[in-house]
Amino acid sequence: MRWFWIDRFIEFRRGRRAQAIKNITLVEEAVDDYLPGYPVYPNTLIIEGMAQAGGLLVAEMHGYEKKVVLGKVTKAEFFEPVRPGDQLRYTVVIERWGAEGASVSCTSHCGDQLQAEVELFFAFLDDRFGDQELIPPHDLLTMCRLLRLYEVAQDDEGRPLPIARRLAESEAG
Repeated sequence: MRWFWIDRFIEFRRGRRAQAIKNITLVEEAVDDYLPGYPVYPNTLIIEGMAQAGGLLVAEMHGYEKKVVLGKVTKAEFFEPVRPGDQLRYTVVIERWGAEGASVSCTSHCGDQLQAEVELFFAFLDDRFGDQELIPPHDLLTMCRLLRLYEVAQDDEGRPLPIARRLAESEAG
């Protein structure tokens, strides 16, 4: 993944929910260039941040064995603009999953203020799409570490999650 639209995870519960934060700064080109003279963080990047958090939550649930892609933005409602100096807190909750994919509900808060509500569907790609990796496992592990996923990741009993076998093997090999 070339761009990160979240800064770090603050909660990660396998198969259930995750929380991540994004600090908005004026040095980000997207803020400075989106509406010249009125620095604001684009709503599309808020959706992308939620999608990155949700995609990792859904993919981890399957040990990163499935190819998970954002298939659909089912709902997106925004209440407040996000400006430099704000910190967004994304909460992603898995609502449903099946053989074809998973649905998640997402919220974005700026402090205590609800900023957005978004619903996303993640599709699982099957063999028709080839066997090429979407993100090489070693790169995915590096990304998870940078986002501090394994520092906060827990299973249903509150135990720390080990690094997924597939990712650990990529590091060892």
